Order: sequence, then C-alpha cells, then structure tokens
Amino acid sequence: MLQPSREAPVSGRAWLMLSLATIGFAVNFWAWALLSPLAPRFKDTLGLTSFQQSLLVAVPVVVGSLGRVPVGALTDRYGGRVMFPLVSAATVVPVLYLGLAGHDSLTALLVGGFFLGIGGTAFAVGVPFVNAWFPPERRGLAIGVFGMGMGGTAISALTTVRLVDAHGTANPFLLTAGVLTLFAVVSAVVLRDAPNRPVPTDPTAGRLASTLRLAVTWQASALYAVAFGGYVAFSVYLPTYLKNGYALAQADAANRMAGFVLLAVAMRPIGGWLSDRMGPVRVLAAALTVVVGGALAQSFTPPLAPLGTLAFLAMAAALGAGSGATFAFVALLSPPHRTGSVTGVVGAAGGLGGFVPPLVMGSLYGSYGSYGVGLMLLAAVAAGALVFTGTGVRRAVAPRTPVTR
Repeated sequence: MLQPSREAPVSGRAWLMLSLATIGFAVNFWAWALLSPLAPRFKDTLGLTSFQQSLLVAVPVVVGSLGRVPVGALTDRYGGRVMFPLVSAATVVPVLYLGLAGHDSLTALLVGGFFLGIGGTAFAVGVPFVNAWFPPERRGLAIGVFGMGMGGTAISALTTVRLVDAHGTANPFLLTAGVLTLFAVVSAVVLRDAPNRPVPTDPTAGRLASTLRLAVTWQASALYAVAFGGYVAFSVYLPTYLKNGYALAQADAANRMAGFVLLAVAMRPIGGWLSDRMGPVRVLAAALTVVVGGALAQSFTPPLAPLGTLAFLAMAAALGAGSGATFAFVALLSPPHRTGSVTGVVGAAGGLGGFVPPLVMGSLYGSYGSYGVGLMLLAAVAAGALVFTGTGVRRAVAPRTPVTR
C-alpha cells in the first residue's frame, strides 16, 4: 500500500485548461443531445413508432460512443490542443444540417443524427488532456470536474423545446452551431497541452491493440457501461418515459430530465473527489447499491410525488458519482501514455451502455405498455456490476489504493 504523501501543487494554468476543456465538453454534449428533447415532437409530426423514436435518439449515442476509440488514440498522439478545435468544428456541420434541412423526415434525421455523434467523442479528447495537467492524487477530482461537462445535455433539455416553440425548429441548432464555432476558435488560440504530456511513438493500430490487452480497459468499460450508460440512457429517454408513463407535457418532461442531468453532473466531481480519498471501490459499491434500489422501486411505476421523483433523483446522484469513480479508477491504473486510448474504449463502452436501454425500453413499452420489465433489467445489471466491483475491481485496486488522508 502506498504511503501518504503531500499533494503536489497544481498551477493556475492547469485549472485554466481544465475550465476550458469542461466548457468544450459541455458545448459538444449540448450539440450531441439536441435531438432528444424534440423526439416526442418528431414522433407526432412524422408518425414515428416507439421503436423509431428510440432509434432517433440512440443513433447519435452509438456513433459518439464508437467514435471515442479512434479519437482517444488520436488525442494520445496529437494532444487536446489539436483535437478539441477539430472535433468542435466538425460537429458544426451536422448541427447546421439538422437545423436548416434535415428535420423533415426520419431518414434525414437519422443521417444528421449519425454525424451529430461526432460531438459525443469530445469526452475522449478531454480526459487525457486534463489527466496530463494534474498529479495522480488530484486526477479523480480533476476528471470529475471535467465530467461536469456532461451537463451540456441539461442545456439542451432546458432550451431546445422553448427555442423551437418561440422561434422555429432551426433556432436551437443555429444557436448551438454559433457557440460551437466560438469555442473552436477560442480553443485553437488558448488551449495548450501539458508540458510533460507523454507522446506515444508506436502506430495507432498497435497502440489500440495493446490497450485492449490491459485489464483496466475491460474492468473500467464494464463499470462505465452501467454508470455512464445509465446516465446517457435516462438523459436521452427520460422525456419519452415521462410522457408515456406519466402523461406529462413535453416541456414538463424536459424540465424533469434537466433536473436529473444536473444532479448527476453535480455528483460526478464528488464521486471523483471521494475516490481520491477513500478509493474508487467504496464509491462504486455505494453508487451501484443505490441504483439497484432506485430501479427496483421505479419498476412499479409509483406516483411521481414523492416516491418516483426520489427514485429518479437517487439514481441520478448514484450514476453521476459512479461515473466519476470509474475514471478515478482509470487514472489510478492506466499507463500515462495510454490514457487517451483507454479513455476512448471505456468511453465507447459507456456510450454503448446508453445506446441499448432506449431501444429495449421502446420495444418493451410497445409490446407491454409498461416500462417495469426494463427497469428490473437495469436493477439486475447494476447488481451484477456491484458483485464485480466487490471482487475483480477490488483485487485490481488493492495494491494501488493510497492511505486515506
């Protein structure tokens, strides 16, 4: 077991880079989540089935998730200074397409949503970029703060429907494209990679292959598929769930989804901070226990006031803390020159974990008119992850866990 040591000082420049990276993550996630709040409206105007509606919100998720693997590897090689402006600028194109021409048919929306997935790859840029700026004993907190950028989905939930109602369908897309462009320019001018950033020299394909041979890659992927995957699934599907399950108005459902997102966002750095002090295993175990209980309670579709609301808020807090703890685990065990590659694979697993549940929930609701079975499946998966945390993950972390300060 490592001996306790004084925390290394963190420069003001490191905090500036963390702040800019977090803003960039939020802006790209804002773009990535633009279709979710509008999915119920598209279902009504285009006559979509429940499965088609679920597919519409799931496509950007899966593309953004799989895209994190090559983007993470490229970030290891070229650094966040190059990749952040590049990803942000590339995301502008599908955002403009969806706002100006791509919202009149399911096919057009799916094409636009496919390329909108580029925005979701920003996560694989930010983690290695931030990681290199901070000493190991501060990385849980730093990555947790960066993870607050996932609150960009809350920006989308709170503003998209209102902007469409007030100014037309194109408005939120044009606004987001403008903000993305501004960040791309600012990041190209201001962002700098850490002076001691390890730069791999081996080919990208070989680096990815060696990353896939690391135990931490698969352990963290399994955990993140549940923790962040659960967050993504709820953040994209909760408006539809609340509209179908509780007959809420579209704006009310979007507001409640934003509350879910904001609580998860607030808990992510807390999960990282707690992991720095007591180890990620304890934080993950507590978070997964809460998810199991919340999913089981909600599977009976209790009244929203108060039990349903409490169940969702508890799961939001737990999923946020669990996501932060997972990347504290990654920062603890991944080799520094492989952080981007590991992040890409783990981030892909998290996104894919968010891709499957909306499709399952949509299919089950279409067949049974209830979401109960889907939530029981979530509880079962979380219970499996809890057992894995207490066995395999605990054994992996034990030799590296610092003494509690």
